[in-house]
Amino acid sequence: MSQNAKVPFVDLVTPHKELETELIAVAKEVLHTAGFVGGPMVEGFESDFAKFCDAQFCIGVNSGTDALRFALFAIGVEPGDIVLTVPLTFIATSEAISQVGAHPDFVDVDARTYTMDPEQLRLYMETKCELDPKTGRWVHKGMRKPVTAIIPVHLYGQMADMDPLLELAAKYNLLVIEDACQAHGAEYFSQKANRWFKAGSMGRAAAFSFYPGKNLGACGEGGAVTTNDEWIARKVKMLREHGQSKKYYHDIEGYNGRLDSMQAGFLRVKLKHLAKWNESRRASARKYNELFAGSETNIVTPFEPASSKAVYHLYVLQVENREAVQASLAKENIDTGIHYPIPLHLQKAYEGHGYTKGDFPVSEKLSERILSLPMFPGLSEADQERVVRALVQSAQRTGPQNVLVG
Repeated sequence: MSQNAKVPFVDLVTPHKELETELIAVAKEVLHTAGFVGGPMVEGFESDFAKFCDAQFCIGVNSGTDALRFALFAIGVEPGDIVLTVPLTFIATSEAISQVGAHPDFVDVDARTYTMDPEQLRLYMETKCELDPKTGRWVHKGMRKPVTAIIPVHLYGQMADMDPLLELAAKYNLLVIEDACQAHGAEYFSQKANRWFKAGSMGRAAAFSFYPGKNLGACGEGGAVTTNDEWIARKVKMLREHGQSKKYYHDIEGYNGRLDSMQAGFLRVKLKHLAKWNESRRASARKYNELFAGSETNIVTPFEPASSKAVYHLYVLQVENREAVQASLAKENIDTGIHYPIPLHLQKAYEGHGYTKGDFPVSEKLSERILSLPMFPGLSEADQERVVRALVQSAQRTGPQNVLVG
C-alpha cells in the first residue's frame, strides 16, 4: 500500500464484503416472503439483542432518536417536565426530550471520562431544586418545573459512572434512561452489585442506534429500546406502531417508528460478529495508547477507569490547536472527525433557553480540544503508526511540549 494512501476514518465497505453472502441471503428471504415489516426477522433480532444486552426485552424501532423519544414517553415523562442530560453529545439526546414536550437541561461531564459527572448532578439537585411539599416532587426553583428523569450518555463507547448516578436518581426520585447509542456491548462494573453490567441493562430503559457507522450498524436506519420492565416494553411497541394494541385497535396515539425486516435481518447477521469487532476496537485503542505513550506532546489519550470495559465506538483524544492539527493530518491523507465541536447549550437551536458561554466549562473546553482518530475493526497497526507519527509531528510543531496522557 502507498505511503500516502488514505487512512479512512471508518471502513464500512470491508465488513459488508466479508458478510455479503449472508446479507444477500437476508435480502432474498425478505423479497421471497414479502415479509417487509415486522414478523420473524424483527422478532428474532429483538430476542438476540435482548440477550446480548442482558435485558429482558428489546423493541426494534426506526432510529436511535425514536428509541430515546419512545423510552421517554413509556417511562412516564410528561410535557413540562425537566429531563437532565449532558451538553457533550449529539443533539438527538436533547431533541428527544423536547419532542415529548419536556424541557432539556444540562449537567456537565467528567473531565476524564466525558460522561455525566455525578458530582455535577448532585450539585444541580441540591442548589437548583427543592422538594415541593404538595406534590412530593423535586422542582427547579427558577422554572418551577418538576425534574423527573436523567439521560446519562454512554459516550464514545464508554458507559457513564452508573452507581452514583443511580444512587442520586433513587434519592431524588428520578427516572433513568441510558443513551447507549454509542455503546453496543460496553460494560460497567457496579461496586454496589459486585458484578459487571452491559449497556442497556441498568436504567429503566435504554436507547440504541444502529446508524451504519455504529459498532452494530444497519445498512440504513435502525434503533432499539431495551428494558427489564414489561409495561415499558408493551408501551414502546404500541408507540412504534400508531398506538396499536392489536391491528386497528389504537389505545393511544403513536408514531410510525418500526424497524423494517430487512434491517433487522442484517443486524441479526452482524450481531454474531459484534463481540469480535468490539475486541478489535479495544486492541486498536490499546495500540494507540502504546504508540502515544512515548511521545513528548500535549496529547491527552482516552481515560478508561477500572470499572469500564469500553468498546471504542470512537477513539477521542485531546490536542491543542486542533484545527491546525486536523488540517495537517488531512494533508497526509488521514481522515479524522470532531465529536462534538459545539456543546448543545451553545447551539443555535437552544438560543432561547438562556444558556451562555461558561455555563458548562468542562464540556466547552473539551469541545475545543477533542479529535477523533480513525477507528474501526481491522484498522491496521501500520496505519495506526502512520496516524500517530503524523499527529505527534503536528502537535510538536503547534503545541507546548508537555506530556498529558489520560
